[in-house]
Amino acid sequence: MAVHKGSEGAIKIGSNTVAEVKSYALDESADTIETTSLGDAARTHLASLTSFSGSVDCMWDETDTNGQVALAVGSTVTLEWYPEGSASGATYYSGSIIVTGKNITASFDGLVEASIAVQGTGVITTATV
Repeated sequence: MAVHKGSEGAIKIGSNTVAEVKSYALDESADTIETTSLGDAARTHLASLTSFSGSVDCMWDETDTNGQVALAVGSTVTLEWYPEGSASGATYYSGSIIVTGKNITASFDGLVEASIAVQGTGVITTATV
């Protein structure tokens, strides 16, 4: 059984690694269509359309022009999630996303942080480095 530490991961836009990432999420889902008919003893369903969304949480870095800055609200980019890092043989997920929101927060005794929300458009693919 393979297990991985969260610190091994990376988020990339093309070949550019997004700087200062603290955490991320990738959510995949599938709609279902009910196929139950009269006389059935239990509900039945078929898989339908799939979708994905996610978020990237980082320590805000306004100089990360090919990463955080490229994830501007309304922009469309290809985002890649590398849960086990980007070394040869590692599995990663890739898909076109639209940035739907960005939340920048700070407190007097902490760092300035950014949380970026993304919505996938099209399919997400799984590949190996």
